Amino acid sequence: SNGRVMVGRVGPGTLELSEAHRFPNRPVRVPEGLRWDILALYRGVLDGLRAAGTHNGGRLDSVGIDSWAVDYGLLDADGALLGNPVHYRDTRTEGAAEKVWATIPPGELYAATGLQYAPFNTLYQLLAAQDTTHFALARRLLLVPDLLTYWLTGEQGTELTNASTTQLIDPRTREWSYEVAARLGIDLDMFAPLRQPGDPAGVLQHEVLADTGLSGPVPVTTVASHDTASAVAAVPAGSERFAYICTGTWSLAGLELAAPVLTEASRAANFTNELGLDGTVRYLRNIMGLWLLQECLRAWGDPDLGALLLEAAKVPALRSVVDAGDAAFLAPGRMPERIAEACRASGQPVPDSPAEITRCILDSLALAHRRAVADAQRLADHPVDVVHIVGGGTRNALLCQLTADACGLPVVAGPTEAAALGNLLVQARAQGMVGDRASMRRLLAATQSLERYEPQGSTAAWRDAEDRIFGA
Repeated sequence: SNGRVMVGRVGPGTLELSEAHRFPNRPVRVPEGLRWDILALYRGVLDGLRAAGTHNGGRLDSVGIDSWAVDYGLLDADGALLGNPVHYRDTRTEGAAEKVWATIPPGELYAATGLQYAPFNTLYQLLAAQDTTHFALARRLLLVPDLLTYWLTGEQGTELTNASTTQLIDPRTREWSYEVAARLGIDLDMFAPLRQPGDPAGVLQHEVLADTGLSGPVPVTTVASHDTASAVAAVPAGSERFAYICTGTWSLAGLELAAPVLTEASRAANFTNELGLDGTVRYLRNIMGLWLLQECLRAWGDPDLGALLLEAAKVPALRSVVDAGDAAFLAPGRMPERIAEACRASGQPVPDSPAEITRCILDSLALAHRRAVADAQRLADHPVDVVHIVGGGTRNALLCQLTADACGLPVVAGPTEAAALGNLLVQARAQGMVGDRASMRRLLAATQSLERYEPQGSTAAWRDAEDRIFGA
């Protein structure tokens, strides 16, 4: 819903983060569909860099960009953008998956790429775009953070953690899956060369320096440009026996592993194997997340969230729940009514007040977190002792406590700005200011505000709710 330019300071025992500039990220619906306003986002980036420089004497040691995944811009032979990037919630991919599966069956595709089915995966977007004029004219495809980096530096690259969400990367080799691309008629030469987190991405161009008032040279560092990859890098875990939930518009719940899990059981459970920092795999399930509540708040005229959560806490627990991973909730609009309709269809009490609907959403998210954490442990044979929640959902104490109760495990909430901190730490590490991932996590644990939630009560009620929605 917004973009931010954050300024970080890193030193021995020091990890500080402050917001220099925040700007809205408002998609635009035009006759041809839902689009990102990428020029407004770039303007926000430039304004933010100017604000960051104002507080630092016009000097910055490094810049790194992370964003959401799967979406991209197309460039012509001269490097000019061919239209605004299509929003992943656009309907153009309807039926695209079935066309892919006619050539590569779902099980075979999962064994090759390890990526969960999601209707908006880049692979399906490319199939949907193949007959368009812009695609015919395109000579280069840049994922959103790579596009912004290109405009800043004039240099093109494809960052690996974000590339792994395209469904065109082999998670075992961490390289392009040329066989999958060839069978589907996708030209991988459209992608710029792969970059790893920590690689140099160029320096700010002269016109960018002039626009922002920064003193050059300012290096741009490749970070884990998928925001979830940056957020997982900032999980302040003390051992490998942890699960994480990156909360925000989406909830991404899973494990950090050394190798992908490509079994048929993993595919059936709709887990994805996306790539992380230092050769790791982010083995996770996508859950609809606080998007459900964000859409309801918009429909209700943006009431005071704090007061609403206090009222929701008084509503009886688990009275009504929905499947928070259901694609039926993907599109915007009429979210309170759609949640009520789902409860009615499943024979549960129908929530009708904002407090009741909010409690239904939070109980449903906690239930989805429970299922994802339990399934990930079973499928990866990787037990955990604690669940780390990072991102915007850490501000929602009710959700954190419900997740601890549902999982039957302690929850450590924080940091809130995990993606920005992970971005920052990769930049700092590239300059030799921090050590390995374990050192990064020790620094996070020592410097960031964390809240611990112990599970309360029995998990039996959560089991019952799970059976009610998903069957015994």
